[in-house]
This record gives sequence, structure tokens and C-alpha cells, in this order.
Amino acid sequence: MYSIKELLKGVNYEIIKGEECDVTDVIYDNRKVTPGSLFVCVKGVHFDGHDAISDVIKKGAKAILVERDVEVEEDVTIIKVESTRYAMAFVAASYYGHPASSLKVIGITGTKGKTTTSYMVKSILEHAGYKVGLIGTVETIIGDVHIPSVNTTPESYVLQKTFKDMVEAGIQVVVMEVSSQALMLHRTQGFTFEIGILTNISEDHIGPNEHPSFEHYMHCKGLLFKQCKKGIVNCDDAHYKTVLEGHTCELETFGLHENADLRAENLDLIKKPGELGISFDAKGLIDLHVEIPTPGKFSVYNALTAMAICAHFNVNKEDMQEALLHAKAKGRIEMVKVSDDFTLMIDYAHNAFGLESLLTTLKDYHPHRLVVLFGCGGNRSKLRRYEMGEVSGRLADLTVITSDNPRDEDPMDIIKDIEIGMAKTDGQYVEIPDRREAIAYVIEHGEPGDIIVLAGKGHEDYQEIKGKKYPMDERVIIREYLESRQG
Repeated sequence: MYSIKELLKGVNYEIIKGEECDVTDVIYDNRKVTPGSLFVCVKGVHFDGHDAISDVIKKGAKAILVERDVEVEEDVTIIKVESTRYAMAFVAASYYGHPASSLKVIGITGTKGKTTTSYMVKSILEHAGYKVGLIGTVETIIGDVHIPSVNTTPESYVLQKTFKDMVEAGIQVVVMEVSSQALMLHRTQGFTFEIGILTNISEDHIGPNEHPSFEHYMHCKGLLFKQCKKGIVNCDDAHYKTVLEGHTCELETFGLHENADLRAENLDLIKKPGELGISFDAKGLIDLHVEIPTPGKFSVYNALTAMAICAHFNVNKEDMQEALLHAKAKGRIEMVKVSDDFTLMIDYAHNAFGLESLLTTLKDYHPHRLVVLFGCGGNRSKLRRYEMGEVSGRLADLTVITSDNPRDEDPMDIIKDIEIGMAKTDGQYVEIPDRREAIAYVIEHGEPGDIIVLAGKGHEDYQEIKGKKYPMDERVIIREYLESRQG
């Protein structure tokens, strides 16, 4: 049994019907209500838990947590709070025994770099002997268990259960991606982060179902720095001071600027058969020469972020160097060796900003040709298609327009939209709607010195068509194609 008073510790609440009571369980999914439980009414995009109150009472809910006035005749306890999402985070933390208090939780926020940096941190800390859990866009990792992700940052109830599972598995440190949506929806309340990190910030996730403005987006990102002991931020970012307004944590900085607490100097591009990378000298809080097997300046920022974090865990320099040389994030500038003559990589770049950043970086390596394969998702903004077409047409030597996740749309309609953007440039392109055939095409026609990018799918191992997900992993497609050529 759980005491309502104990579950709601740290939350302002009012009992508007019934009395303080004990409950058997805490549930926020109306389909899973059990007799004697506390049901938390959460308002989502498509469903409002308040609309299910009569249903959950019939199933035996003993207490209901609400954020708006409701009419209830039955003999149950009704508790009102300002925000049920905020309250649920504290309720969940108490329900699972405050597991985060037994962990060092590292929260990484920012527009770009969260996923790659989280894997870098995990790699470094594991090299140093720590047991590390990971929560992010691609997956949750608990020991040898890998759980595909639904959200970048889970709902608070799921997050607290994950923390509990990690404690039971002997995990010491958790590195997690913290999305602006999660901060806005209070998923990470109920505990304190050991370290909070800002990688960078630019206009993204702004729209009717996300953030109404860039200012709101920055404000939500900044909430992390009111919930952590130490903040580590990219001081090269033009907006970092705005994000940090009202922060309550100690601060450290990283970047290329000479005033950064940890900075990178002497950047040097590395080009090997079938591979691209970069090296630099870290100065300031850590003095170390570093080599990374991924290209570009943003890879330096990712590495600096990871190093700044791991410096607080007494990691020696050799472990840092070795881990950074081998750390990889699935679908994030993921090199796939197919030839010594040209370089092929898979990346999740699925909007104009991400694609432009990646292609601009790759042009610094002076490829013979920069070849880009991509499509765009169905049931999404047409503007994204025009913009990605224009970016690829302007920066790539050859664009192969193909299918991504068409969802409920005709793939050819999406391709035609991409071509509208391409038409604003003089970029060369071909249409190959079948993504498997398109991948075979770019490999078959690879020329010495080419850099080939398979963009948009990244870590995804499926293709969504008419409401159904079909298996499609680009790594598997590449392997099968290469085997067919040998066979």
C-alpha cells in the first residue's frame, strides 16, 4: 500500500472530495487500472485522461489525480493539482523508491549532438570501469538489455521505473538525452541531475504541437539548469546565455573560444581509405591529444562535451583517448566500410538544418564527388521537402531522391515535392523510388574519392507504409548487396 500523502510529497495539492487514503498502485493508462489504485489524469495530444474517470472508477480506482474540475458522484478520493504531469513525476519517483538518489544521472540537452555525445560518455565511463546505463532517442540500455525507444525522454512514470531497473542491475551512472518536450511536460521532475549539459541550440521543434516560438524552446531547454548540480555548456553558441537565464547550478564551459574552460585547438582533418575523422588538442581543464573517427567540427564539440562530463568521474587520459577512438552511435555519421576507394556513411539528417550542417562539413574533406541519397517522411510538412531538396541541390554533386517513410502518402508525390526544391538549384539528381535499389545504385556507381551519404533513416530499422512498419535496415541492405556482388 502507498500513502497518498507520501506519494505527493513535494507537490501542492488539494483534496476536493473524499479523504487521505492508501492506494495499491499508481496508474496513468486507463486501460491498466486495477482495484484500489491511484489514477493520474494526463492530458495528451489525442486523449485526455480526465475523460476516462467514470471508466476507471468502474474498474476500481480508489483515488483520482486531476488538474481541472470534474463531476464525480461515486465514493472516491479526488485530488486536484496545478499540473498532473508535474505531480506524476514526483508520484512516480516516490512510488519507485526514489531510485535516482542511488544513481549519478547525466542529462544532455541541445538541438544537435545529444545522441552521439551520450554514446561517447557511455564509452569513456565504461572504459574507466563504471557500469553505465543509457536512455535516448535510439534505445535504452540496461546492462546487456537494449530496449528500442518510443520517445527521446520517456514519460516520468516510465523513466522512474527505468531508473529502478538500472539500480537493481547494478548501474552506477545514467547518461540520458533530455528533450525540450520532456522538460516542457515535466517528465524529468522529481529528482536532481548530477550534471546537465547544453550541446547547442538552434530553431527546431517549433510548431503547433511542440513549441510556439524559439524563445519558448530556449526557455524549456533552460529548465534543465534549474534541476542539476553542475551545468556544462557550449559557450560558442550564440544563445547559451539566454538558455541559462535563472540557472541555479555551478557552471563550466567548453568550446573553441579561448575563454572556454575546456577548449579545442589545432584541429586537423583525417582522411583514410573509406574513413573520415578529425584530431585536436584539448586544453584547459584537460590537456590531451584526441583523434575521433567521425568528421567535422561538430564531432569536436561532441568530444569536448563528453570529455568535460567525464572529467568529473576521475577518468584517466588514456581511457578517454581509447574510448573516443572507438565510440559510435548508430545512425549518427556512421561509417560503413564498403570500399577503400570511396567513403560511405549513414546519418539521421532528416531536415534542412541537419543536412546542410553535415554536407558543409563533408565538403571540407574535398571529395571527388559528394553524393547524397535521401527521401522525406509522409504526413509531414511539405516545406521540409522543398528545403532539403534545395540544400542537397546546392551542396551535393549528385542527389539520389528516394523514399523514406511515406506513411499514408504516395512516395512519388513526396519525391515531386523534393524536386521543387531541387529546381531552385542546378544540382544533378536521379529518382529511384525504391530505397533498396537506390542504395545499390550509389554503391555500384561510387567513384574513387567520393563521399556517399545515406541520409534520413539513421538508426531506424523499418520503413513505414500505410500504417505498417516493414523491416528495412540500411546496414543489412548494404551487406546483402555486397554479398550478392561476391556471389
